[in-house]
Amino acid sequence: GHDCLGMVEDVTVAEVEDWAVGLEKVLERIGPRFARSEPRVRAGVYVRGLLSAAERKNGWTLSEQAGDRTPDAMQRLLNHADWDADAVRDDLRDYVVEHLGDDSAVLVIDETGFLKKGTKSAGVARQYSGTAGRIENSQVGVFLAYAAPAGRTFIDRELYLPKAWTEDRARCAEAGIGADVEFATKPELALAMLTRALDAGAPAGWVAGDEVYGQHSRLRMALEERDMAYVLAVPVNQHVIATIDGRPADSRVDALSAAVPESAWTRLSAGAGAKGPRIYHWVRVPIRPLAEPSRHWLLVRRSLTDGELAHYLCFCPPTASLADLVAVAGRRWAIEESFQTAKGQVGLDHYQVRRYDAWYRHITLACLAHAYLTVTRAATSGEKGGTSISVAS
Repeated sequence: GHDCLGMVEDVTVAEVEDWAVGLEKVLERIGPRFARSEPRVRAGVYVRGLLSAAERKNGWTLSEQAGDRTPDAMQRLLNHADWDADAVRDDLRDYVVEHLGDDSAVLVIDETGFLKKGTKSAGVARQYSGTAGRIENSQVGVFLAYAAPAGRTFIDRELYLPKAWTEDRARCAEAGIGADVEFATKPELALAMLTRALDAGAPAGWVAGDEVYGQHSRLRMALEERDMAYVLAVPVNQHVIATIDGRPADSRVDALSAAVPESAWTRLSAGAGAKGPRIYHWVRVPIRPLAEPSRHWLLVRRSLTDGELAHYLCFCPPTASLADLVAVAGRRWAIEESFQTAKGQVGLDHYQVRRYDAWYRHITLACLAHAYLTVTRAATSGEKGGTSISVAS
């Protein structure tokens, strides 16, 4: 069976055909973003192609499926037609919120790598790809996922451009990167996306992310200013203020976790994983003693097998329990599965475009296809009553 987060794993093509009406509604929603009818129709053909059973979903295969002799029309949609991928992104977010919106949802920041050959694709570099787990010639996209009780999918995306790109404006121009696009770190891209979603009123109780994002103090402060709860992973050398020997002192997080007495650890599952419930030992230690009480915590996860530790900084309602924090931490891991389904089922990574704006166009339409699958699954399985995370109002 699938878990209550609404996995897209077991969708059949027959089911998708039954859902054609819902797909028409999605395409109607983005229709006004296309000034001319040809690209509007072509975008519909493209999204249908992404949802099809085709193994590879690139310009050639999608064109063949649409009955075209060459991929020119598909390439034109991505490279030259007149439409605004950011406006479609707003439609995507509104669609997801309309169908999956929940005050307990977690906004998850995560990145994924897209392996590429050559040096021409916008943002491509020999860089660490979490997807491959090593340094690869790749592009890295930073994504904002919406993880709700009824399902999870992506609502925003940004292409990370390494400094080697933004410092070479001629190379940028060749890849369609405008002079107004400046270098931004991954946490800065994340904060821009979170700000967009929250300013647009997307309901959410929490933000989660890994060490890349958690160690960025400006991101954490921006969320605290909005009173937005978070569970963000941090590296072992992260410093925090805690009460040590009765007074506030600066400490590394691994020094705090090392001082936790054995009796303080609690066994908890962070939600179902591919190999059953993910059970770890967990503990939370109060930090920032001069701030409002019971709102700032260091959460620590310890492996039952090898004792390996993971540390998280948390900002939460005073009523939030240890189990609440653990559940939010678990929601972030689930996004890895969403990347896999988006790549495996709707061709998130099957593109052959090099230009900056074309990347956004393909990725936005692929996210729309993934959201459509997620929403439709949630509606047909009627699992609205899934295990939601309780959030104090």
